[in-house]
Amino acid sequence: MMENIFFDLNKLKYIGKNVIIGKTVRIRHPELVSIGDNSIIDDFTYISAELEVGKFCHIASNSVILGGAKGKCIFEDLTGCAPGTRIITASDDYTGSLGGPNIPPEFLGRSTHGLVHIKNYSILGANTVVMPNVTVEEGAVTNALTLVRKDLSSWKIYSGNPAKIVGPRDKDRMLADVEQFWKSYYENGECFN
Repeated sequence: MMENIFFDLNKLKYIGKNVIIGKTVRIRHPELVSIGDNSIIDDFTYISAELEVGKFCHIASNSVILGGAKGKCIFEDLTGCAPGTRIITASDDYTGSLGGPNIPPEFLGRSTHGLVHIKNYSILGANTVVMPNVTVEEGAVTNALTLVRKDLSSWKIYSGNPAKIVGPRDKDRMLADVEQFWKSYYENGECFN
């Protein structure tokens, strides 16, 4: 684990073993963030939401997870997002109202906020945008530049704006690899060096 210049690592809600957090990662509310064993958050990532990261997850550089204390994002085990991914867990509608984190609640309009849940073995491609209240089911993936406004089905590949299924993902092969991965992980100790 590296020293960070933008927040105190000791203020994280939880940090597992063998976690790597880039020196330029900015976490606005570290007390709302839990990071599981062997996970990596790359440099130039900004997090301003409640966040739970499982084991062996990767949040690539220039990713943003937004929503403040109103929204939440969960990455289950063996998940990740490629560079430039945007996960939005709360959003103002801006109809006849003021907006922004510096405006008192009584002057804000309606907002949408909720959970973005990325289930096991799922990957978000480069510059994917995920809106509030979306579940990315087990094994689902997105290609680069995908806009996700609705739940994604298990073991499918999505692309486009809005996200559409472009093909299946090989569930049997993936689960066989996952079984071998976990077996190796538990037989060889708690980390891969």
